[in-house]
Amino acid sequence: MNENVEMDQQFEFLRRLLHEDKMAEFRDIFLDWHIYEQGQFYFTLDEKERHRLYTYLSPKEIADMFDVIEEDHEDMEDYLAEMSPRYVADMLNEMYTDNAVDLLNQLDKREVAKYLSLMKSKDAIKIKELLGYEDKTAGSIMATEYVSIVDNQTVRSALNLLKKKAQEAEIIYYVYVVSETNRLLGVISLRDLIVAEDDMLISDVKEERVISVNVADDQEDVAKTIRDYDFLAVPVVDSEGRLLGIITVDDIIDVIDDEAASDYSGLAGVDVEAIAETPLKASLKRLPWLITLLFLGMSTATLISHYEVLINEASILAVFISLITGTAGNAGTQSLAVAVRRLAISDDKDPGFFKLILNEVLTGAITGSVTGVVIFAVVGFWKHNYILGFVIGVAMFCAITVANLAGSFIPMLMEKLGFDPAVASGPFITTLSDLTSVLIYFNIASLFMGFFTGTQ
Repeated sequence: MNENVEMDQQFEFLRRLLHEDKMAEFRDIFLDWHIYEQGQFYFTLDEKERHRLYTYLSPKEIADMFDVIEEDHEDMEDYLAEMSPRYVADMLNEMYTDNAVDLLNQLDKREVAKYLSLMKSKDAIKIKELLGYEDKTAGSIMATEYVSIVDNQTVRSALNLLKKKAQEAEIIYYVYVVSETNRLLGVISLRDLIVAEDDMLISDVKEERVISVNVADDQEDVAKTIRDYDFLAVPVVDSEGRLLGIITVDDIIDVIDDEAASDYSGLAGVDVEAIAETPLKASLKRLPWLITLLFLGMSTATLISHYEVLINEASILAVFISLITGTAGNAGTQSLAVAVRRLAISDDKDPGFFKLILNEVLTGAITGSVTGVVIFAVVGFWKHNYILGFVIGVAMFCAITVANLAGSFIPMLMEKLGFDPAVASGPFITTLSDLTSVLIYFNIASLFMGFFTGTQ
């Protein structure tokens, strides 16, 4: 049986238990499921069914589910509004701080203040601290539930402490060694802690070279650190080296998804995650960018009209306008995608700005040369006019080279200026390539007018 069909049947059975008020049987089945599956079932319920679910499950059980639910789900604010404020506050108390912060960031400030006022003082203070960090920084995505020990205790005492804190900690694979002022001194993996002799001191077991990130670091830089070192978590410290929290790999996966969606949105000139919007809302979001491109496209049309006399004398030139602009636009989009990707994965060992530009220009020159030779042969044979083929080939070579230059230079320049390079979108590069390609094409054609005037 198809897995999705089987899951739908299980959902329907569980929903029936919900309607028939069979709480004990419902809880036995629901709580036996994986938390992800619980969340998927939750999304299938209507408001009335969710209200009943809240009476069946404790805030802790709902919190476990919300810890894995995507915090930017479009209906998250409505879900919280369905619950009583006290229920929401109790649920937030039970969630990991980073997930609770992500959830609260979706709400109005007045709603956030209301829930914080109902939470336990200690948990509310932690969440307020994290809410104060700038968005998309290490501080905004870190968790404060970690295990730390001091280096003058024994392995035996450290293991006992780990057992006590394991239930609350988000991850226990790394145990961090700190000083009395909470300055990060080292780290011990769970494996090393288990295999060490019980009477050994932590100072003799710890790894003193710790890879950490600063609380103000960009989340993309944190993602690269975890990727490069293959970590399950990385500690977050302040400017004085004090341990503030940890960032786990599951949070980094969310960061990678968000950054990829942002890049795709920039390249397409549209919000690719807005899949549940009505046609009207989707249109209102896309229209400003399309109207802007329309006016930019008008400049291309105006430029073509400027060469109207040239086209009248050699109408054959009009046949190849879309061929040259389309090919150059495709080349520019390819270069743009490569440049944005290269910037996304760049590190200190990457070549410099001008070397990257040079590489793309050379790539454009090579691809333009091959494409130009091919179109020269095709047009020359097709129209029995190799001078016309030469003009088309040279224009194709120049247009592709310039498009590659623009596709790589613009996002890299934007990155140097501190802007997101992905906003140098594909439609913008394509439209810009159209403009430059037309200018190149007709200027070259005007030099050889006598060779193909009247060619059809």
